[in-house]
Amino acid sequence: MRTPLPPTPTLETRRLVLRPLREDDVPAIQRIFPQWEVVRHLNAQVPWPYPDDGAATNMADCLAQRARGEKMFWAITLRGSDELRGRIDLWPGDETTRDNRGFWLDPRLHGQGLMFEAAEAVTRYAFEVLDWPELWLTNAQANQGSRRIKEKQGAQLIDVTPNVYVSGPGLRETWRLTREAWRARPGDRA
Repeated sequence: MRTPLPPTPTLETRRLVLRPLREDDVPAIQRIFPQWEVVRHLNAQVPWPYPDDGAATNMADCLAQRARGEKMFWAITLRGSDELRGRIDLWPGDETTRDNRGFWLDPRLHGQGLMFEAAEAVTRYAFEVLDWPELWLTNAQANQGSRRIKEKQGAQLIDVTPNVYVSGPGLRETWRLTREAWRARPGDRA
């Protein structure tokens, strides 16, 4: 049995506030999430077409996992606005499941470096507060934006395996990001 995670904290970056996910985020999720640009690279377990109660059903599941201390869920908001614009999640993993983090962002905000900024804040929390030595990260090989975030964070590509996504069969990249590699990378850090 794992030790439950602490309560999800609020994390701030230069342009974002990552706050704990809340029940009143359901309308924003239901409005933003069911877009092809958001879901096409997600695991096929995401129902598609997305049902009218998809966000509410998922929220109930997320809040139950949070209450048990299994996962942390953050709403990605822009500074000065409390409206959810995306989500980033963190959970303990192991070398069998090899996955610790997931995220999505409103397509209207793509290409601005915001997801990297959010990923940096959550990674910093995992390494510096939770004291995790590594993160396992995955993405659809076709999702070049997600891949670039991992590369920029200093992750190492471990393997590529078949998987099924909302958009159909594809390849899954599995990455390992160590605390040491993350700290040692050169350049700009969000």
